[in-house]
Amino acid sequence: QVQLVESGGGLVQPGGSLRLSCAASGSIFIIYNMGWYRQAPGKQRELVATITRGGTTDYVASVKGRFTISRDNAKNTVYLQMNSLKTEDTAVYYCSAGVRLYTDYKPNDTWGQGTQVTVSS
Repeated sequence: QVQLVESGGGLVQPGGSLRLSCAASGSIFIIYNMGWYRQAPGKQRELVATITRGGTTDYVASVKGRFTISRDNAKNTVYLQMNSLKTEDTAVYYCSAGVRLYTDYKPNDTWGQGTQVTVSS
């Protein structure tokens, strides 16, 4: 029953900004770590950023200083603010979360469907 739905993708020029959102829905007890992944055509999916429930963040080196991951636990939502976008940021971005439902004994990894980010001049 849990769903992760991403939004905020689109087409931007190099140097532009986008903010991605990912909202989880369902009978959620708690969400632990959340993260953003991306996959460009012909490339492996890579981890972009993670955030713990307490707010500890980590980023892949290529986005440090440009991207900011944050979360609103009350809204079960994670965000990815992307600034100074580069063409190499073009990919489908997926959010992921460790979600524990009220009916679960443990959290389970959950993935969204992805949102396209295209950076092109």
